Amino acid sequence: MIKRSFFGIKQPVLEYTILGGAAHDVKTIPLPETVQLFSDNVHVSLDSVKVKPGDAVKTGQILPITDTDSIVSTVTGTVKGVTTYVGDFGREFSSVTIDVADSEEKDSGLGEALDNDQKDVAAQYMTYLPGKPGGGLFLAPEAVKCVVITGMDDDLLVTTRQFVLGEKSSSVKKGIKTIKEITGVENVYMTVPERLGQDAIAAGAAALVADPVYPSATPCFIVETIGGETIQEKDCGFISVEAVASIGEAYDTKDVPVNKMFTLIDKYNRKKMVSARIGTPLKDVFKELYITVNDNDRIVVGGPMKGAAVYSEDYPICPDTDAVIVQDRSDVPFVTDNYCINCGECVRVCPARVPVNVLVRFLEAGEYEVAADNYDLHSCVDCGLCSYVCTAGIPVFHYIRLAKYELSRTEAAEETNA
Repeated sequence: MIKRSFFGIKQPVLEYTILGGAAHDVKTIPLPETVQLFSDNVHVSLDSVKVKPGDAVKTGQILPITDTDSIVSTVTGTVKGVTTYVGDFGREFSSVTIDVADSEEKDSGLGEALDNDQKDVAAQYMTYLPGKPGGGLFLAPEAVKCVVITGMDDDLLVTTRQFVLGEKSSSVKKGIKTIKEITGVENVYMTVPERLGQDAIAAGAAALVADPVYPSATPCFIVETIGGETIQEKDCGFISVEAVASIGEAYDTKDVPVNKMFTLIDKYNRKKMVSARIGTPLKDVFKELYITVNDNDRIVVGGPMKGAAVYSEDYPICPDTDAVIVQDRSDVPFVTDNYCINCGECVRVCPARVPVNVLVRFLEAGEYEVAADNYDLHSCVDCGLCSYVCTAGIPVFHYIRLAKYELSRTEAAEETNA
């Protein structure tokens, strides 16, 4: 629901979608003919990639990209090709395409790693489980003072995490127990809407009832709720409830979970919970749901505020894909290269109190270091409200994302040179 007053005197109030208690159907997408899997690290030379076309792979098998980088196969089949994928801001990643076999054979690597307490090997699997847990909690648990499980979806219209918490409660409980044992951290919190507070407590976490107003489920605001000045964001290990469920399932069955749950929102704003094998092309999802994507329609991976547009139906479902939106071309909001008219809407709406109207001028000019040093670039919480309210149609949020990315590249290069 959106409430906006005349001349923008009050801030717009955007509320998260809260999933009702009624049963919800899940559309399961059949196994595709091919899957595409992305390396988590920036692309390396294809000449040095270890996995090669023609290699036979099993479901749950680690596929080495380099000595320090790998992916986990989500299907049984044969490697079709290893190529370069160009993502946001020109970032390049290694991409492995696999032709899916008629029968499935599971790899035993994860089970062996767990039986032998090989945490470094187990951590390699964590990046590719549904929800994308990452290996940080397993390799450096001493760096974490508390674990925050996000059972509240952090973007509008999306209900994936709430659904998982309700449907996979036993796996979530097992996952929380496993995380406590591995990290030694007893302070485990879970952000949830009020309706699911008891579910969080039953799973073994302290419930943090989230404010329904966006962007209260953003990490920095969650940290304020937990400990104010005593706990900082860097002290917390944030992990989605689906990632916790994946950990619980992996440790319980000693197999790699390979199906991703996500919210699909079509052109008519109809929502459907979907389950698909990680790596499934979007075109296979659309085919099963009778969704046609025409010229100039837009596909967004993620929610309406933080999601990113993709330009091919071949783009795959990834471990962290919580939502897919299909927008009709007539509903795509306009974006312009107009100058800022200094209306002040972005300043009024910013929850971090960033002087966005001044910041954006330096971002447009490519003065990223000045923006960071003098105009609070890194105070931005990436909510996207500035772009939402911009009267001139300036893609403010995209300028901010680009600036943060470019600064991270500069810092990484300086560290490498040092």
